[in-house]
Amino acid sequence: MYVIGLTGGIASGKSTVSKMLAELGAFILDADKIAHEVMEPQKPAWHDIINYFGEEILLSDQTINRNKLGEKIFNNENARKKLEAIMHPRIKQRIFEKMTCFAQCDGKCLVLDVPLLYEVGWQDMADEIWVVYVDQDVQIHRLMERSGLSLEQAMVRIKSQMDLVEKAKYANVIIDNNRDLNNTRSQVLTRWEQVIKLIAEVRNLE
Repeated sequence: MYVIGLTGGIASGKSTVSKMLAELGAFILDADKIAHEVMEPQKPAWHDIINYFGEEILLSDQTINRNKLGEKIFNNENARKKLEAIMHPRIKQRIFEKMTCFAQCDGKCLVLDVPLLYEVGWQDMADEIWVVYVDQDVQIHRLMERSGLSLEQAMVRIKSQMDLVEKAKYANVIIDNNRDLNNTRSQVLTRWEQVIKLIAEVRNLE
């Protein structure tokens, strides 16, 4: 099994690249989706989060309002660290379980889609790292347009993550998403074909 670690920054286009890889046949493990599963109502993480942050972050269906939770942690480092301590071990455990299942099914290539791959130190789980990169002014514009945030709010969210320039320094593959989707898709396809060729060569040697 060959593992691609896919990461980027908020509004960098990582989800777009992930969808492109899925269309090409990659099996995607989305850490955000796993996080949703982990914090479903009545699960252990849900109880821990409510005990710490209070019931005011709940929606009417008892699910956690991620926007309200985000507001509580973006300007509060202690609250952010508490949430990470609740969530990260459980997310990582679930990822390992899914990766093991995929490997047992003789899966060829798995994409580990983790926004905070470097921040949480999970880069060693992958054989190669892809960083989806955009210039910061593009990132700010896209985030403000997508989420209706002010410039100040957008900057707080961007600064809460590792700088994309720094992430790109440690990447095996940089997907430049500053231009149009066709340009991004071309980059993704080129590297994907190289990965598939590499996997085939390794299997022929076994």
